[in-house]
Amino acid sequence: MVNSIFFDALLPALHVFVCSVLMFVVLLQQGKGGGMGAALGGGGAAQVFGGRGAGNILTRATAIAAMTFMLTSVSLAWHSSQGDRALKARSAAEEDKRATKAKAKEDKAKAAPAPSAASAGSAAPAGAGGAVPPVDPGAAMTPVVPPAPAPAP
Repeated sequence: MVNSIFFDALLPALHVFVCSVLMFVVLLQQGKGGGMGAALGGGGAAQVFGGRGAGNILTRATAIAAMTFMLTSVSLAWHSSQGDRALKARSAAEEDKRATKAKAKEDKAKAAPAPSAASAGSAAPAGAGGAVPPVDPGAAMTPVVPPAPAPAP
């Protein structure tokens, strides 16, 4: 239950948060052209963070956010593939069940004795000479209509 809550709610939320932090930290870094860091006041960071500026702290934050992002990505991918494995195992079990039922039905059909000619003749109803004409299932059935009464004199 705890594992399910972690993978279904907490890990995706952490992943989205880390994505946001990673984007923010990367945009704050000062590139060759100044970047967003200079636009948001990062140009004055040289006095606050020392001679090298905020590069060291932002570089570390970027590395930590990037590693966390990679770990959450791999974890989410692994969890997703676990669901696929469970689905494959369940479908394989159902397929085995179907195959077992089909084999049992086939074995049952083989075990039942086929009707012989002697038993088929004795099972036929008695009629004119014991022969019953075959019924054509495709023939149209005509309704039997009683004869009309004769007119009164």
